Amino acid sequence: MYEAILGWRYLYRGKRSPVVFWGLIASLVVTAIGAAMFLAPGKPSPSGVAILSFGALAAIAFGLLRLFSVFTTVSVAGVVLGVAALTVVLSVTSGFQASFRDKVLGVNAHVLVMKNTQDFSNYRDVEEMASKIRYVQAVQPFQFNEMQVTRGMGVVATGAVKGVDPRRIALVLDLPKHMVEGSVEALAHRVEGQPPPLILGRELAKKLKAKLGDVVTLVSPLQGIDTKTWLHTGKPPKTAKFKIAGIFYSGFDEYDRRLMYVDIKEIQDFLEQGDVVMGVEMRLSNVEKASWVARELEKKLGGDPWSVMDWEELNKNLFTALKLQKIALTIFLFLIIIVAAFNMVAALTMMVFDKTKEIAILKSMGGSSGGVARIFQVVGLTIGGVGTTLGVALGLLLCSVVSRYGYPLDPKVYLIDQLPIRVNPAEVVFVGIFSMLISAVATLYPAFKAASLAPVEGLRYE
Repeated sequence: MYEAILGWRYLYRGKRSPVVFWGLIASLVVTAIGAAMFLAPGKPSPSGVAILSFGALAAIAFGLLRLFSVFTTVSVAGVVLGVAALTVVLSVTSGFQASFRDKVLGVNAHVLVMKNTQDFSNYRDVEEMASKIRYVQAVQPFQFNEMQVTRGMGVVATGAVKGVDPRRIALVLDLPKHMVEGSVEALAHRVEGQPPPLILGRELAKKLKAKLGDVVTLVSPLQGIDTKTWLHTGKPPKTAKFKIAGIFYSGFDEYDRRLMYVDIKEIQDFLEQGDVVMGVEMRLSNVEKASWVARELEKKLGGDPWSVMDWEELNKNLFTALKLQKIALTIFLFLIIIVAAFNMVAALTMMVFDKTKEIAILKSMGGSSGGVARIFQVVGLTIGGVGTTLGVALGLLLCSVVSRYGYPLDPKVYLIDQLPIRVNPAEVVFVGIFSMLISAVATLYPAFKAASLAPVEGLRYE
């Protein structure tokens, strides 16, 4: 017990400065003003975010100076900043992973079945087979073709047209949730004498300068090529008019800028393919079972020429890059905590030299070397514990601020329109445990140095 009391005595500032006291009061007032501006109705203002963040950092700094010496405060602050930075970065990288996953699943199915030939006409048999597998909720055929889309003179864009079953699309895809104008159901209602309906992304609509109800023209660039011999057949590319019946916005720029949906029968008639599709897609009751369902379906189909992919495999490069980025950032930020630990070692070592006389007196009175070592372990663990607690709290506060503020991103660069934040409790606990382990290791050398100090050395010049 006495080790904890002495350890706190070594850490405690003792004489308090009025400058620090009034600095703490001022920083708390600034934090309160920033919080009021940040929590005001409507979108938080940048000034409110800046004032709240600055006030919180200042309050932590003055609060630490109120309790500890400047040297100890620097050691604690290093741990605070390292833990806070790691908490925020892990939340951001987890947010990117979750955001990309939600965007991908918003306009794509969980599992796809495709045939490596161009005669996928028995898709109904595949649908029946897939619907009998566990976790499969709904299935639909689809067609996918790269085409040009035009509106008026000189307004041309390249996009991807996806033919779907308008009566089952809402069961397989989350597209209805992303509609900003019109509805998915409009694909099933073609008005006699008018072009068939089409749904496109908001960014593509902006590029075409088109709005709901406008007519656009699809151009098939492969119409003049025999896909079996890859020779020109002399036929000019086909064109067909479609009427915009809906506009969606998924927040994923790649889809919003290129993707269009039409009735699969319309695209089959347009391309003169007959009752042939590119593949069958399905929705699952548990998206985490997508890989298992894909493997089960692949077994039933017997492999080649069939190809079965789950949503993660379909976007493997994207999610692999995100995982590698997260690992790299985590390693680099762990170095900040390790650097803070070296700072802690220096602070504790200086404290050992400063308390040499007291250590000698304690040992001469019967104190054990183990007891002396535990005193400095208490000091180090207190620095690590306070730093970790405040760092996690500051990191969570910054995550909350950034999440509510909705920091905008350029979707052309980052593919999404705002910085995503997702706090994973397991990752926060891991950061806290790792920080405390590093703090515990950092106390070993100073504790050993104090324990090995001979009483005569400390009292030689007294």
